[in-house]
Amino acid sequence: MRPPLRKLVGSLLMLVLVIVYALLAMALAEGRITDTPVWLQPILYAILGLAWVLPAMLIIKWMEKKPDNAADRP
Repeated sequence: MRPPLRKLVGSLLMLVLVIVYALLAMALAEGRITDTPVWLQPILYAILGLAWVLPAMLIIKWMEKKPDNAADRP
C-alpha cells in the first residue's frame, strides 16, 4: 500500500478507534466504576483514560511503516 493511502486509512481507523473507545469507556465508567470503592476509582479512571493509547500506537506504527517490496513503491 502506498504511504499516502496508508496514512489516509490509518487516520480513518484512528477516528473510528477514538469514537468507539470513547463510547465504550463512558459506558464502562458509568456502569462499573461508580460501584467500586472511592479509593479505587481514580486508578480505574486513569487506566481507562490511557488504554486507548496501545491500539493507537499500533495504528501509527503501521501508518509509518516503509514499503516492503517494489509493488508498494510509487
